[in-house]
Amino acid sequence: MGLNSPNANRVFITPMYSEGNDPMTVIRRFWMLLLAMIVLVACLPQDAQVTPGAGGVSRPNNAIDVSIIYAPESDLYMPQVIADFNRAFAEGRNPVTGERLASGERPIYVTGEPGSSGTVMQGIINAFIAPNNQNVRQPVIFQPSVSHWLALANYQAGRTVFDLTQARATALAPVVMAIWESRLNAIQQTVGSVEIGWEELLTVLNSPNGWQDFGIPNGRRTVYYGHTDPFVSSTGLSTLIAEFYAAARADGFTGRRLTIEQVNDTEVQQGVRDIEQLIRHYSQRTTEFKEYIAQGPEYLDFVALEENDLIFINRGLTEYQPPERLVALYPKEGTFWHEHPMGIVNAPWVTPEQQDAARVLVDYVLTPDVQRLIMSQGFRPANPDVPLEFPFVPENGVDPAQPTTVLDVPEAAVITAIQQSWELVKKQADILLVIDVSGSMANENKLAQAQEAALAFIEGMETNNRVGLATFSDRVDLRVPIDDLERTRNQLYSQIRSLRADGGTELFQAAAAAVDIMNEQPDEQRIRAVVILSDGEDTGDRGFALQDALTAIAASREALNPVIVIPVAYGSDADIQTLNAIARESNTRIQAGDPNNIQRVLDLIGSYF
Repeated sequence: MGLNSPNANRVFITPMYSEGNDPMTVIRRFWMLLLAMIVLVACLPQDAQVTPGAGGVSRPNNAIDVSIIYAPESDLYMPQVIADFNRAFAEGRNPVTGERLASGERPIYVTGEPGSSGTVMQGIINAFIAPNNQNVRQPVIFQPSVSHWLALANYQAGRTVFDLTQARATALAPVVMAIWESRLNAIQQTVGSVEIGWEELLTVLNSPNGWQDFGIPNGRRTVYYGHTDPFVSSTGLSTLIAEFYAAARADGFTGRRLTIEQVNDTEVQQGVRDIEQLIRHYSQRTTEFKEYIAQGPEYLDFVALEENDLIFINRGLTEYQPPERLVALYPKEGTFWHEHPMGIVNAPWVTPEQQDAARVLVDYVLTPDVQRLIMSQGFRPANPDVPLEFPFVPENGVDPAQPTTVLDVPEAAVITAIQQSWELVKKQADILLVIDVSGSMANENKLAQAQEAALAFIEGMETNNRVGLATFSDRVDLRVPIDDLERTRNQLYSQIRSLRADGGTELFQAAAAAVDIMNEQPDEQRIRAVVILSDGEDTGDRGFALQDALTAIAASREALNPVIVIPVAYGSDADIQTLNAIARESNTRIQAGDPNNIQRVLDLIGSYF
């Protein structure tokens, strides 16, 4: 039956070699069919392509491409926004108006990904002034948490990367202090005022018996506070600026906007340093704090967060169910609004057509339906026509009438100076690295992994910190006493590289001895941390038990400046239960020494200082 037969569309199975079909003819036909299939695939329309970050929607073949990098917290809603936006255009509709696309009107195709605001901002700057840098980003739209970053990008790049007058707010969230309700009530009742700020928080820190003087039975003698890195995190940057405002006001400053004069004032810097003494530990990103504080008051008393993060925790969406309600403390000295602006980039890699397309996305994000989606995730709507509704209810620990005092954003040069002051005002750390060099660490390349992590950790450490090194196998050896990193760095490198695995594992003795070493450090105004890198299986015969290590850690917890112990587990046979018990006693979390992701481990360890 030939191809021109009426039944040509039917499929028939015939012998490979039928009459008149020799093997060479069959081979030629096979190759002709394969060539036709290749041509057919090559001619398929481009809408078969689905790009990551586009919500699973295929790209129309004549689309205008728009890339966006947004703040990590916006990941709660941006993937859905992008998917709905792309789907409308793929179906031939304008997502803003709902009308069919006009003849010749090109669709828009958006791809997006989250990124820490400070890191992305630096990547955009690098695209202009250091294009060979490892961190180079070239989006069409940058949506940080707060417009501070857009102004800094302009200032540090020395050009108008963003037209600040055109960067529109898309979701609103004030920066708050997320504090346990019992703690806030205790402060209010003790000081006799509903309005609470840094002044009152410092009274707890300076009180001889800490929380016990504020009516909390068996309360700690010190305050546990945390905030994020102001070079990476929007919340960390806004919090540090707010601390400078608070310290300047306490020093008599009455102006509306901070200037370089206040930032460089030694009395103001000391005031910020006093606030930073409340710090239990730092973190690069808010994500870690959201999970950490949810474990309860024993872990942190309060932490700087966006209001939406507090709502997220109170709605039970974290790994840990909070033991009581967190409430938003809007400091009486003032705070900042985070407006999640969409800044359209002015750069050679962005065409005017892409800029116009980016404005369509911004218009779409501000439509009432999208604003209600954003509000459902704990952000206040930026469109004033959308009323504030759930989840903004007292049960979620927020006050829709707050904040009443909003701080003015300083000039970009002043913000830069505040960032640069960070090493002067932040709470510094004394850190003892404790590395297991027992025979079992030779298995699975565990010691080599621990050495690599320790060397990378020291390489990335700020020079104002003090670092020492101890090892343990059958005994505990203090190889490098704790001292300024500038003095100990070379010795640390040499000692770590020379380590060899041999002998038993006196883990419990090592943990107790490390806490004792830290307790002997003379300066109590520094974070004191022990980082133990081990497979966690104690095989020692010197009579030390797990309880000895836990008792040493517990005793330190009663001090004004407790020692933090952070275990890092190596190997598939690591004694996770033992290391986890040590972490719990210190109110920290065990980390996994993953050889494939050392940087993540270092970030988690480094989040404590």
